[in-house]
Amino acid sequence: MGATRRLLITWAVLMGLTLITMASAHLGGEARLQALPLWSAALLLATTFFKTHRVLMVYLGLGASTPAWRGAFTGLTLFTLLLVGAGYLVAQAS
Repeated sequence: MGATRRLLITWAVLMGLTLITMASAHLGGEARLQALPLWSAALLLATTFFKTHRVLMVYLGLGASTPAWRGAFTGLTLFTLLLVGAGYLVAQAS
């Protein structure tokens, strides 16, 4: 697959995931100033992870780097999203 084609396909997937993320925020109900439901927040974090992973691997070229670099960046991404998710759960419990 050509480099341009790969970038365009990745861009299209990222845009589709952005639309899914936006839709999940609106599926939470009619109240606009309340927190998202748990399933919607989980969907948001999952799509964010996938989008971040694609940007790292395709646009920043980590797909061609060593497994250590890929693992480090993937691990840091997961750690960051777990912190965000934990903060969301703590805020929901309050």
